[in-house]
This record gives sequence, C-alpha cells and structure tokens, in this order.
Amino acid sequence: MRKSLRGRRVVAVGTLVALLAATTAAPALAATGPVQAGLDVLTAQDGVPGGEAVIQDGGRTRVVRSGTGDVVTGKPFPRNGSFRAGSVTKTFVATVILQLVGEGRVKLDAPVERYLPGLLPDRRITVRQLLQHTSGLYNYTADLALIDPETLRHRGAEPAELVAMALKHPALFPPGTHWSYSNTNYIVAGMIVEKVTGHDLSGEIARRITRPLGLRDTYLPRRGDERLPEPHAVGYSPIGGNLVDFSDFDATIAGAAGGLVTTPSELNRFYGALLGGRLLRPAELAEMKRTVPAELGVPGAGYGLGLGSIPLSCGGVVWGHGGSIPGFTTMSGAAAHDHGVTLVANQDPLPKSASQHVAAAFDAAVCSGQ
Repeated sequence: MRKSLRGRRVVAVGTLVALLAATTAAPALAATGPVQAGLDVLTAQDGVPGGEAVIQDGGRTRVVRSGTGDVVTGKPFPRNGSFRAGSVTKTFVATVILQLVGEGRVKLDAPVERYLPGLLPDRRITVRQLLQHTSGLYNYTADLALIDPETLRHRGAEPAELVAMALKHPALFPPGTHWSYSNTNYIVAGMIVEKVTGHDLSGEIARRITRPLGLRDTYLPRRGDERLPEPHAVGYSPIGGNLVDFSDFDATIAGAAGGLVTTPSELNRFYGALLGGRLLRPAELAEMKRTVPAELGVPGAGYGLGLGSIPLSCGGVVWGHGGSIPGFTTMSGAAAHDHGVTLVANQDPLPKSASQHVAAAFDAAVCSGQ
C-alpha cells in the first residue's frame, strides 16, 4: 500500500503502541546554536522533512529539533519518538555475540563452520571477521535495490534466505585481507546466536540487553510485525519522485543487520551502558573496540566488532554506529559512558549532500558536551 504525498493520506494506527517514557528526571536544557544550525541545514538546505538530536550529558538531556515529523499535517518531529534504527542493530547483535564469548559458548577466531556447518562455502571465515566486516561476503542488500520498494514492504525474509541471496555472488576477497561493509555478515551472526542459544535473536536481545537496561521501547520485530509504534515521525522514502510514507513495513528483510526499533533516549542509554562496562566484561569490550581502518566517510575512522570509532572535530572519538533503512537515517554513539548522542532524520535514502551534513550535525551534537 503506497502512502504518497500526492495521493490520499493513509493514517496507520499501530496495534503495538509504546508510551513515550521520560528520559531523565532532570529538566531539559535549551538548544544550543551549533546543533540547531546543523539540523537546519538538513531540513532547509537538503530538503529532509525533519530531524532530531537527543543529547544525554550525565543527568541532563537536550532535545534539538528541526523541520517536521509529518509533511502533510505539519506536526513537529515528536520528542523521543520511535524510529527504525537500521544498522545500529549491529552493535546489539555484536554485544550478544561477545556475551556468548564471555560465557565460553562462542570463540571469536573460530570458523563460522563450527556453529553453522555447511552454511558458507569458504570455511575459513571466522566469527570475528563477520563482526568486523572482513569476511569478504557479498552484501545481499545490493540485490534488494533492484526490487520494487512496494514489493519489499510486505515481503519480509528468513535469515537463510538472505544468506542464500548473497552466496549467489562470488566472495569480494579472501577472508581477513580487506574491509568491506556487508549486511550479510550480521545476518550470519544472528544465525549463530540462534544456533548457540536455541532461542530467536529477538528474544536474546530482550533477555540480555533491553530488559536488564529497562529499554521498554527497543526491540527487534519478528516476521509480520510491520507497525511502527506511536508516537513516531513519518519515515519517508523518495520513490518515483514522491516522498512515500515507509514507516510501516516488514523489517525482517533487514533482520540482524538492521531491523531494530527504538527511541533516541534508549539508544543513548544503551551506548552509555555498553561503554560503561554494564553489558560486557573488560576483555570482551576491549575486543569490541579493537578497530581496523574503515571507510566510514570520515578520515581516521575505524571499525571494531559492531562498533565504529569516529574522530571528532573537538578532539577524541565517538564510539557508535550509523543506520539507514527506508524512512530513517540515524547516527548514535557515546564519547563517554555518560555523554551520548542520537541523531535521527526521517528520510532514507537522503539527498546527495545530506549524508555529510548528518555527520556534521552529529559531530556538533557530540562536541557540544565536550
């Protein structure tokens, strides 16, 4: 069902409604100039409908917004609303894998073949190489770009199906010799979690991360769960010259590589807990932060195990991840366990120049608390 600005507006009322939780007991602070200016470039110059940065600095929260959450009604971007986090999901999956490493149930440098025999033709690929994007596996989502988006909206997929799609293509390089971002890596990683634990990935993320941290609005949707909980900004995708409402769709087509639903404040809490040592033992957290040079659009960037290291204009680095999925573009991370930022724009894909402007606005938001 196409939701277009040129056609009749279709209002989807979510059957899974999540109440907006307070992010902190402390009062919100006033928006600062550089962050507001950065978001305004996205909405005024790039034409992105709206954006929001939620900045957590100790016990204080700042919410900076620009543009609109719904171009039909003109409603503002909702404060701390639900959205689809795309590849930020990878940090959650890597965290679960590293917890299993800490429990002695998975070894980072063991071949995937040990846990999923016969799945991959190259038996040399290790768990570490999956999480680090050095496996050489083809990125299955490159093939999805050839399929009509409205067909993909309700298609969904099982993990093995997505891996099979990737394996129709030859390897990009021998494992461990180069770095190349591939969503296929995390689909396989999610399959390892399910094989080792005997439970589905959604349940393991809930049991190991979201419930212990009290993240009530963060979850990995299962097959057929297409609704994005209210309140949320409308997530737009440019299709055929129109901005199409793509808020609701079956995100199992992204699965362990990018299907997560969450809110900005809960992502900030997650990255704060992760970097503060609440989710991983020191040894596993150190492995997660061991990076290789990576093409993340910023000179000097590195990629660890589901966690990127991005140099800041104000010095130091921010640890986190970006995410792009039809309707939403995200950057989230923390410069310290008590200083995190999540920036969300309600459009994907973005106009050409907007990706750099998202990175600049995120940098301004992180540096505003340095």
